[in-house]
Amino acid sequence: MSGDPTVTDPDKYKVVFENDRVRVLEYKDRPGDRTSPHRHPDSVMYALSSFERRLVQGDREVDVQLEAGMVRFLAAQVHHGENIGATASHALFVEPKDPPPDGAIQTGSQLEPEGV
Repeated sequence: MSGDPTVTDPDKYKVVFENDRVRVLEYKDRPGDRTSPHRHPDSVMYALSSFERRLVQGDREVDVQLEAGMVRFLAAQVHHGENIGATASHALFVEPKDPPPDGAIQTGSQLEPEGV
């Protein structure tokens, strides 16, 4: 198992941005949908819709309810999940990559987003 959610569940996870410093995933599902077991590194999740999910890690199950606009830090984990609510799930996951070597500061404009 690669564990990458874009491989285990490509119908639900999509890379919407990636460079050498960060990867951003978009997640979408419908009520009753389940994911395969997969891995997440430390990441930040931004809920674009309100939803209710059950997350399963080994023998542990946790039901979570998130409101649109909520932001959560997620420690690295392996899990699978299920949409147990009445609404679709829609979220973004921001996965930082390794920092630049020796704390180097990247040159270039900090005001213009990369790729614009």
